[in-house]
Amino acid sequence: MQYPVTKRAFGLAILVLSGLQLMVVLDGTVMILALPRLQEDLGLSSAGSAWTVTAYGLPFAGLMLLGGRLGDCFGRKRMLILGVVVFTLASALCGSALNEAWLIAARALQGTGAAIAAPTAFALVASTFAPGPARNQAIAIFGSMVAVGSIGGLVLGGALTELDWRLIFWINVPIGILIVIGAIYELRDTEHQRISLDVRGAILGTLACGSIVFGATEGPSMGWTSPVILGTVIGGVVLLIAFVFAERDVTNPLLPWSLFDSRDRVISFIAIFLASGVLGATTFFVAQFLQNVVGYSPLMAGCASIPFTLGAGIGTAVASKAAMFVQPRWLLFGAALVLSGALFFGSTLDRSVEYFPTLLILLTVVGAMVGMVIVILPLCVLVGVDMAHIGPLSAVGQMFMNMGTPFAVGLLSPVAVSRTLSLGGDTGKVTEMTDLQIDALGSGYTLVLLVCAIGTAVMGLIALTLRYTPAQLAQAQHAQDEAQKS
Repeated sequence: MQYPVTKRAFGLAILVLSGLQLMVVLDGTVMILALPRLQEDLGLSSAGSAWTVTAYGLPFAGLMLLGGRLGDCFGRKRMLILGVVVFTLASALCGSALNEAWLIAARALQGTGAAIAAPTAFALVASTFAPGPARNQAIAIFGSMVAVGSIGGLVLGGALTELDWRLIFWINVPIGILIVIGAIYELRDTEHQRISLDVRGAILGTLACGSIVFGATEGPSMGWTSPVILGTVIGGVVLLIAFVFAERDVTNPLLPWSLFDSRDRVISFIAIFLASGVLGATTFFVAQFLQNVVGYSPLMAGCASIPFTLGAGIGTAVASKAAMFVQPRWLLFGAALVLSGALFFGSTLDRSVEYFPTLLILLTVVGAMVGMVIVILPLCVLVGVDMAHIGPLSAVGQMFMNMGTPFAVGLLSPVAVSRTLSLGGDTGKVTEMTDLQIDALGSGYTLVLLVCAIGTAVMGLIALTLRYTPAQLAQAQHAQDEAQKS
């Protein structure tokens, strides 16, 4: 194969691919900080605020595996361009939104575009750059966009929201256009083969999850006995059962059941889902707490959250080394124990909390423990797997990681609302609330942190049943590195 870049990683090709990665990561972060302004300008309900996150996350996670197959079937360059075009158009629709329904529908379209483009981007790194230093540098640049996007999204999202929340979406339009132009002129398409696509499985799985989350999110406002709520929840369960049976008869199933033949791997998937849910819910509700209860501006909230991301980087570095010497179950249990304690402490805070030193230390510790967990669990998934199955298994693990956030935010938002209303609070505009109502709102947010603390403890207990050794994790890490270079 001839590579467009053979001796150096830096150039237009890596700008295109890493730019896509950065745009997708940024979009998830900046949205959370803009929610209070969206609630004021568009009159978003509490359920609507949750749906702006969930509507993006569900199709992104649910269609990600199908998006990867589309790249294999029709060409990765072609699918990357299609996904970026859809994402860019959806961003423009989000920036033009006039009401809640419009914004939520556009966010769902954004998630669909991301699901088409994102899975092909990493594969294109491997097929664009020659093996050796060039590819290794390109992979490092591409991977670093997650950290850059996480920190940059907090600051940039806060700054743009201060000016106008619509800018967090409109900024994607020129970036998307540049990525498409660069991809057309710089990237080469990969060889592809026509294979059967499990479109039915992708639709069934995504609709099932969406229906169940809809019922849980809208239940408090519409009433748990409402025919609509009962119908969507029951319908979601039926669709989920149909998805399980449908996957058994497909030539190339979205979720091959052979991936679940290991007890420890199934436990790892469950733990990934729980960890992702805790991370997503904590990020979502802490951002609301800092702005709506403590009174930070969007920019202040973004800057205040930076220690969380820095802590995650520290935890990631420590876990990568420690996993080679300590059994993963003890590392996971220890991290879960500390994280659960930190979240429990967070659940006792109110609007009088000081940033120095309380929030600074708390956010750093939570970030560090999350960083440890998100490094070790994906490696557990890959233990004992041959090179040919590392890609599919990594994709499934990524799907569970992305699915946790929309589920957690969707299911826990009603918990926060119920607590707030039970204390005489309101879920309307914060600027029109009394001190007692703000306290009730804060109590709803901190109750979610208590639930997250319990969920983290459960994850730690589950992780204790893992039987992997440090040598097995070291082998999995080596196989993962080799798969990225091949």
